[in-house]
Amino acid sequence: MTKPYNLEQRTFLFAKQCQIYIKTLPLPKTVSNIEDVKQLIRSSGSVGANYIEANEKLG
Repeated sequence: MTKPYNLEQRTFLFAKQCQIYIKTLPLPKTVSNIEDVKQLIRSSGSVGANYIEANEKLG
């Protein structure tokens, strides 16, 4: 059975695109920027993880 809107794949691609975008930013390596980048990577990846978790069947 295919899932409507293919959200698992789209959330994975979103996280991947965030990582690619971050690599293009000419940010100075300050503590603040490093922490912001880490947070963006974690939060973009958690979108897909939360979606998958929400769709698991209880059994």
